Amino acid sequence: MKVTIVGAGNVGATCADVIAYRGIASEVVLLDIKEGFAEGKAMDISQCKTSTGWNTNVTGVTNDYSKTADSDVVVITSGIPRKPGMTREELIGINAGIVKSVADNVLKYSPNTIIVVVSNPMDTMTYLTLKATGLPKNRIIGMGGALDSSRFKYYLSKALDKPANDVSAMVIGGHGDTTMIPLTRLAAYNGIPVSEFLSQDALDKVAADTMVGGATLTGLLGTSAWYAPGASVAYLVDSILNDQKKMIACSVFLEGEYGQSDICIGVPCIIGKNGVEQILDIQLDDKEKGLFAKSADAVRNMNADLKSVLA
Repeated sequence: MKVTIVGAGNVGATCADVIAYRGIASEVVLLDIKEGFAEGKAMDISQCKTSTGWNTNVTGVTNDYSKTADSDVVVITSGIPRKPGMTREELIGINAGIVKSVADNVLKYSPNTIIVVVSNPMDTMTYLTLKATGLPKNRIIGMGGALDSSRFKYYLSKALDKPANDVSAMVIGGHGDTTMIPLTRLAAYNGIPVSEFLSQDALDKVAADTMVGGATLTGLLGTSAWYAPGASVAYLVDSILNDQKKMIACSVFLEGEYGQSDICIGVPCIIGKNGVEQILDIQLDDKEKGLFAKSADAVRNMNADLKSVLA
């Protein structure tokens, strides 16, 4: 099984490292436009083999999409972060052009691949990829919900003082500080609702901390996080390649689910060898429905800036 990761920056390289270390794929190709950058990252990762005992073939290439041929999954991390003085529309316009070009190029050599979108703004870039490629909606997946849910479980585990792996919780909605919706009502510790252990004030704080989880790390690190994002991508890729049918919150195209259509936004999905194998239309309460509708409006407003790219 072969995975291509376009963009060998911190997130892309971490994703490659986790996939290799865990033996998720037999081959990983890192591709970047910067001369020698992906090759260097691949070489560094590969030099861990004898110390850690894995055998995945990791290679790096500079802008040579022919080396990505026959990839089962392609991960797109390409794009630039928003810079001082740059408007949201400028960021979307630049990254949309990059993501569209990447998608077109990978499909020349891997027409049957499943594409995982990581580039920001993630929901909008997922929608762009779907519309620009014309691929079936099950083959275009935005990663954000997996990362947001991981952060939600982390903050819940800290509040509970219990292992994060014993916590079940999910974040839906847009992948943004003001658009994500941590579902505290449905969160559980070993099957028991967390509300049995935490007060409403504590749960509200966990939700608020989750929503600014990325910004918190950026403030501490001086740049965007990469360990958890890279691992979250690998987790999603694992469920695809090994047909694990895990329930993962992903940004996917909706056609009436949750009262929304013609939008990519985070909802719980079953992820397997065919990509999105099922969208789970879970019952939200009135408050959650209102938050989801508001989140969808915000994402749809950002999508409006794609008109020139999709024209």
